Amino acid sequence: MKLPPSSKNWLTIIGSIIACINLAIIIVLFIISTIFDKGSTDLGLFIYIILPGFMILGLLLIPVGMIRARKEQSKLSSRADARFPRIDLNDQRHMNAFIIFTISTIIILFLSTLGSFKAFHMTESVEFCGTLCHEVMEPEHTAYLKSPHANVACVECHVGSGASWYVKSKISGMHQVIAVMTNNFSRPIETPLHDLRPAMETCEKCHWPQKFYARSLRTIKYFLADSANSEWDIILQMKTGPEYSDLGLSEGIHWHINPAIDVSYKSENDKREIISYIKYTDKITGEVHTYKNENISVTDSSLAASETRSMDCIDCHNRPSHNYSSPSAYFDKAMLTGEISNKIPYIKQVTMGILSERFSDKDTAMMKIADSITDHYRSELTGFYDTNKELLDNSIASIQKGFAQNTFPSMGVRYDVYPELIGHQESEGCFRCHNDQFKSETGRVISKDCNLCHSIIGQGKPGLMTYSSIRESLEFEHPVDIGTDWKEINCSECHKSLY
Repeated sequence: MKLPPSSKNWLTIIGSIIACINLAIIIVLFIISTIFDKGSTDLGLFIYIILPGFMILGLLLIPVGMIRARKEQSKLSSRADARFPRIDLNDQRHMNAFIIFTISTIIILFLSTLGSFKAFHMTESVEFCGTLCHEVMEPEHTAYLKSPHANVACVECHVGSGASWYVKSKISGMHQVIAVMTNNFSRPIETPLHDLRPAMETCEKCHWPQKFYARSLRTIKYFLADSANSEWDIILQMKTGPEYSDLGLSEGIHWHINPAIDVSYKSENDKREIISYIKYTDKITGEVHTYKNENISVTDSSLAASETRSMDCIDCHNRPSHNYSSPSAYFDKAMLTGEISNKIPYIKQVTMGILSERFSDKDTAMMKIADSITDHYRSELTGFYDTNKELLDNSIASIQKGFAQNTFPSMGVRYDVYPELIGHQESEGCFRCHNDQFKSETGRVISKDCNLCHSIIGQGKPGLMTYSSIRESLEFEHPVDIGTDWKEINCSECHKSLY
């Protein structure tokens, strides 16, 4: 086939070879991933992003080579050549080039459209977000898979709808890719994310305030660190809203995001764990109350310089899909489901002692968990160990599983690095504000009364439970007798250390 002389140069030939080879590889890999269902995130990255990039590079080399060749031919020619190439379809060489260009353009446009569509969906997938950067995102992806939002794609919360946030996310993603490639990222990743899309534009697309449930019952089972791993149950009525749902968000936990009011605050650190100033505004009446924490000394100039944040879902539900359970929490869950046997004396006490340590890597942790528990029972309870080795091995496997799902030494991730702020058992949570220390100029106090958020309907050991009516509340009884200390200190002061 005759082609213009300018096409006969090494740069154009090399560009054609690069483009054709990459196109062939793309087609083969596409067939493998589509027909034979052998796709993966890494394969998709090559098919829709990396290989098309090289193919486009090859295509660009073709006209560049032709332009350079034409200029060289002009220098060797005695006649003055035209500024722009002449296209004469009566010339067979030009006709051949035109046909090749037209067919190639149609094919490339079709493949580009298909590839762009596939690339868009691939970069929006959970697998792309969670598995491509394995070390960095392993903790987040693992926690996500066992979360209540495991069927919700990452982008539904982290990006949401609309072109503007899509563009922002991709720009941010480029920065993150560079950070990963250069190994220039913090371990653990710093939180909270200050550029996260507002909750009302993401969370409230599904969890809209007008349809929050009024109240609910929650039964929690704990196991004590004694010889019998004694069970202790507590039944709470959670006051997420008023007693009657028709009253909307007039009271209860979700009152904080009532559209008719605004609760804003200033924090003493980026973690939003130490709050020094709170402002309440009634948008309807214009009523305003400001509160300052009496135990935190802050100047007016410092307050003025601090960021003011309006409270939304994320201020309490800060780990809705990426929560890392404490060893005590995942141990209790495993014992409840029978994965850890409650017939093993002191198994919780022994386990908490081991898991309170910090490990350099996951393999070391797995080995230490198995060896320490085995050695303890082999030396301290030899008779029990000899007759219950299988029971002990199964329990060890469950403890290792819980550790692997919630602790990631390579990224510095533990339950206390990313505390969950809903509740108050292992973090300050509610007590950041509800601590009897915030007072307004008029003497109003933000109460620490537990009954504001929940009432205790039942508590105690199975068979010895104490109950109240649904409209009353029992006084909290600590499972272990610590006197009145539980009234004077926050729960997290002990429980975050696994006691």
